[in-house]
Amino acid sequence: SEMANLYRKLGADLLVYPGAFNMKTGPLHWELLLRARAVDNQVFVAGVCGERDPDANYVAWGHTMLVNPWGTVLVQAEFDQTIIYADIDLKQCDEMREQIPIGIQRRTDIYDTIIKSNL
Repeated sequence: SEMANLYRKLGADLLVYPGAFNMKTGPLHWELLLRARAVDNQVFVAGVCGERDPDANYVAWGHTMLVNPWGTVLVQAEFDQTIIYADIDLKQCDEMREQIPIGIQRRTDIYDTIIKSNL
């Protein structure tokens, strides 16, 4: 979540996460985490996961998806190899930020996430 916050501060309106959640963690956490990052940062979030191969040593959950800033899943693949398409309206990010101004309510005098330039 901290990395997402940094990218949002830099002006990102879409975050893309690669994922390889397995058959245990995928159903429990994949959609939940993507929706949380979208709402927390008021951005679109795309989660990209490989197709499921039941014969592989590591079986991926799949379920590539796109989530809007309100946490709604706009489109979601199943577990097979596919391409998903969706139109996004970046104005939704601004609308959400106006209606729920969490960005300006942060107490950066107490706690803040920063990028260290000397790394």
